[in-house]
Amino acid sequence: MPSFFSNKRLIVLLVCIIILVGLIGYSMSERRSLSWPEQFLTDSIGWVQSGFSRPAHFAAGFFESVNDMRNIYEENQVLKSHLDEYAALQVELTELRRVNEELKDSLDMSENLYDYTVRSALVIHRSPDRWNEYIGINKGGQDGIEENMAVMTSTGLIGKVHQVSQFSSTIQLLSDQDHTNRISAFADNDEPTYGFIEGIHEESGYLQFTKIDIDAELEEGQMVVTSGLGGIFPRGLPIGEIVYFEPDEFGLSQTAYIEPAADFRQLDSVLVIERGASSLESEIDPEVEGGQ
Repeated sequence: MPSFFSNKRLIVLLVCIIILVGLIGYSMSERRSLSWPEQFLTDSIGWVQSGFSRPAHFAAGFFESVNDMRNIYEENQVLKSHLDEYAALQVELTELRRVNEELKDSLDMSENLYDYTVRSALVIHRSPDRWNEYIGINKGGQDGIEENMAVMTSTGLIGKVHQVSQFSSTIQLLSDQDHTNRISAFADNDEPTYGFIEGIHEESGYLQFTKIDIDAELEEGQMVVTSGLGGIFPRGLPIGEIVYFEPDEFGLSQTAYIEPAADFRQLDSVLVIERGASSLESEIDPEVEGGQ
């Protein structure tokens, strides 16, 4: 007995180990509910975490709000500066328009290449065999449609009127590879760079902007629009943006490749453009069958 009590520390240690093993085994057993000690411990830890996390979240939110306010202030200053620039440009534009009108009046000019009227039409036909060449619309000669009028969507040029009947018309798309399917265009820059839209590049699928001066300075992303010099199309109709460019095979000119502004895959409704400015009479037009 005395030896047993002399080893009471060992006995206490063994009892603790047994209790610990029992608790571990009990906690690892498959239970759907917690015991009250576990609930008490879990709730206590949750309260302590909540007590620390709420002030921490409040402080983090405060500094984040201050940072957002600083960013909003900076953006507001930038927008104010742009607004001032816009107001100055608006004044300059108004003045230029006034001067332009005065000059036109003094020269007795009543039209320019940018004038045009629009007729909306619905695409009613597109053959799978000629998907990239022609579409049919539900407007014809009775609606004032004439051959070679420009046709576009709300985003960009898609082609020109090819044939007209009384109540419908066919549209030749820019992607048609016919050698007569040419559109006079220019790359919008400080100094316009002129060339011709001639079908699509079969490998890349981009429109080809050809016959560009070899010394012309092109940039990727430049917008290409109609020039209005073909006598049929108005000036400034968007065609697309330059993706890349390269010298032609002889090194005498450049060819740029254009991503169309219009989506040629989705042609449900179109706009037929009637140019406001006068054109050469067909009897004296040397390229009546050529580019527009």
